[in-house]
Formats: sequence, C-alpha cells, structure tokens
Amino acid sequence: GISSGQDITVSIALKPTSSIRQPGATVDTAGNAMEMSTHGRHDPCVGIRATPIAEAMLAIVLMDHALRHRGQNMDVQCDTPVLPAAAPPSDS
Repeated sequence: GISSGQDITVSIALKPTSSIRQPGATVDTAGNAMEMSTHGRHDPCVGIRATPIAEAMLAIVLMDHALRHRGQNMDVQCDTPVLPAAAPPSDS
C-alpha cells in the first residue's frame, strides 16, 4: 500500500502480562504506607497502552524505509515521459 496509496493494514500480537506476586510498597486511600501483594489472577490490560506504541513504531519503520530509499536512489534519473492526465469523457 505504500507505493499505490492504499491503506496500510497491520496486525500485532501481544503476550499477556503476568501477575506480580512479589509484595510491593504502596499507600492506601488515607495516605498510610502499606504493603500490597497479588493473590489470584489480576492481569493488567496492556492492549490500550500498546496501540500508540505500535503506531509510533510503524511510523519510525516507514520513515526509515523512505529515507533509505531516498539515500540509495537519489541520483537515479527516470527517462519515462510524463503522460498528461486522462480527460473525462465528454457528453457530446
């Protein structure tokens, strides 16, 4: 889709994050220091945060390829003549 102008479709896969069973220091709603530990499966959803990261990575890769193409093909001369745009058919 890069050279033809079509939409670029990308699929990504995310590994599920694991629960952290090691106790961590935190504060409660009253501001008191406490220790928190996870029991059971309380996995965070990283899919929402992964979307802008994946979009930024794709933008970097596309720009990298554009700059690489420009660097390798900057002095290439194309002898193909420029064709005039097709005129719309007339009703006469």
